[in-house]
Amino acid sequence: MSRNHEVINSQFLLDSDGNLREPGWSRRMVQIYDRTMIRAPKWRIKEWDYYLVLSDSFAGAFTISDDGYIGLQSVSLLTFGEKPWEHTETVLKPFPMGKIGLPSDSSTGTTRYEDKRLQMRFDACDGFRTIKCSFENFCDSKSFSCDIRLEQPDMESMVIATPWDKKRHFYYNQKINCMRASGWMEFDGKRYEFNPSTDFGTLDWGRGVWTYDNTWFWGSGNADINGNSFGFNIGYGFGNTSAASENVIFYNGKVHKLDDITFHIPPDSYVKPWKFSSSDGRFEMDFVPVLDRAACLDYKIIVSDQHQVFGRMSGKAILDDGTVIEVKDMMCFAEKVHNKY
Repeated sequence: MSRNHEVINSQFLLDSDGNLREPGWSRRMVQIYDRTMIRAPKWRIKEWDYYLVLSDSFAGAFTISDDGYIGLQSVSLLTFGEKPWEHTETVLKPFPMGKIGLPSDSSTGTTRYEDKRLQMRFDACDGFRTIKCSFENFCDSKSFSCDIRLEQPDMESMVIATPWDKKRHFYYNQKINCMRASGWMEFDGKRYEFNPSTDFGTLDWGRGVWTYDNTWFWGSGNADINGNSFGFNIGYGFGNTSAASENVIFYNGKVHKLDDITFHIPPDSYVKPWKFSSSDGRFEMDFVPVLDRAACLDYKIIVSDQHQVFGRMSGKAILDDGTVIEVKDMMCFAEKVHNKY
């Protein structure tokens, strides 16, 4: 089934009853998110900004979120050398319920979190974004810091407005890929420098009211292929996607829409090779895992079983005009996550 309804009209995201006006996908954030129009308890509203900045040999991931009854702020450092390594440190705060003040639009403004141990700030400016962080006692009593710049020229993105099969529940999400990265991260006396000719950042910007128990699949990556910026976003499990999927290819600032993608994950191990296939034959990839960033939390009410697997992807992607893009050993990630929250 083709899932390609494109929303092109600027309008408020929600109607007076708190339901989506027009489910579908768009290339830019044409629908207007207004938190005051949500018709759900404050403790059920979920808002987050998540950045992943990835090179061939290391990565950093940064989250500022307000998930209603819990605020989750986290930083991950990952390395992909002979002995792949990762550490994620998370600060939990109960019942923020909007007090963190995440912006209602992804294109401007500041997303900020500060306490005695962690200071983290995301700024969206005209043509670029910055990520700055200082995290005391990040790992083994050692601190982490970063100052990263992501270039964002005028470019298309993937925006999706997805309902659940439950009134007043929705997911409004933007993925901005292919932002060339510069700057640095520092930990344990080592400095990790990003090179804008090869390294990229991705923004996952999410707002909505989710149902309690969900399992989703998501994959994303970026690369420079012969001087051209290439990226992809694939996934499913985020509510009722009958109006539109979030599967796209990014190429030199333009979005190329895909139909359905299937993740073929080995049933007995996340670190065995995966495959990805597409209903339209336009995204056929092999994926060799390097590192499984696994996390399992069980606080009874809040349960999370996450496998964000980083690895190298090879295969072909086909643009709207039939151009075939050959991908070889591209570092990226794909994940399966089961959350109750």
